[in-house]
Amino acid sequence: MSQERLRGPFVTAADIAEHAGVSRSAVSRTFTPGASVSSAVRARVLEAAGQLGYRVNRLAQSLTNARSNIVGLVGTDFHQPFHAECLATLSATLLADGFQCMLLNAANAESDMGAIIERVLDYRVCAIVVMNGTPPSHIVKECLDNGVPVILVNKPMPGFAVDTVVTDHAGGGRAAADRLLAAGCRRLAVVSSGARTASLVGRLEAFRDRAAEAGVCVRVWEEGPTDYGAGREAALTMLADDAIDGAFCVTDLLALGFLDAARLDRGRRVPDDLSVIGFDDIPQAAWNAYQLTTFRQPVRLLTNQVMQVIRQRAENPATPHAVFTLPAGLVVRMTVRGLAAQEGKP
Repeated sequence: MSQERLRGPFVTAADIAEHAGVSRSAVSRTFTPGASVSSAVRARVLEAAGQLGYRVNRLAQSLTNARSNIVGLVGTDFHQPFHAECLATLSATLLADGFQCMLLNAANAESDMGAIIERVLDYRVCAIVVMNGTPPSHIVKECLDNGVPVILVNKPMPGFAVDTVVTDHAGGGRAAADRLLAAGCRRLAVVSSGARTASLVGRLEAFRDRAAEAGVCVRVWEEGPTDYGAGREAALTMLADDAIDGAFCVTDLLALGFLDAARLDRGRRVPDDLSVIGFDDIPQAAWNAYQLTTFRQPVRLLTNQVMQVIRQRAENPATPHAVFTLPAGLVVRMTVRGLAAQEGKP
């Protein structure tokens, strides 16, 4: 191949047709699964494509077919460890299954998510997965009116014909309360953030309600962002006295900040004086410095369910929409008094 060709624009189907001595439609049929083309013509086209370095223009195909194999992944907090893991797992699975990914990061500006999704629609996407954040209702309606399935992860949206894949946040919150109560904790706290997303609120309220059923009052912290610093600030404030002996942090990032401040700034011994449970099971939770007992969000199961919905919608758009709820599994480590000795480390 000449240097001019290497430096030039993309090779077109017309270039292949001219080089192979066939029609433009023969090139198109060669690269269209299931289309009719003779073995001799196919061989000539493929040989020419190999020589010239031809790549099929998938965007052009999507214009012809009125739908592409692109899945739009939309979210706001991809820097958070759990969301980053979900993104990595889902995007890899989509690519392995023959889909293309279009990532649009709303960068913590949820008011702009509508414009972000509108941009995705311009590319004839076959589905949109909202991985976190809240899409405006009128944008969801526009997607559905255009026949584009919308799949929400950990974000219920009642009243809309969308599929939702969620972790059992309330179940995890109740189980966290049961674990701390079983460990003998009677002065409980729950640490969340000012974000008040559906998943965080679900964990917090279920924990508080379960403790109330046992006759135990719970101190609540809901301030700041959902990060390490907010967890640390919560511990500095709430542990100024010795009243609290058990804390449920509704994310692991909050729990890690809470643990560091409890141990280093407030002199609390974990788990002897204070038991702590997190939620998500991010990689840092297993670090030796933390060994955090937590609830694992089933990332692989979430991903598999999202993939199943995408395939099902492609094959049968009329399939009834559903909410798929997946369990949060307890991961026993070393931050709850007596728990590791009773059940062992995973």
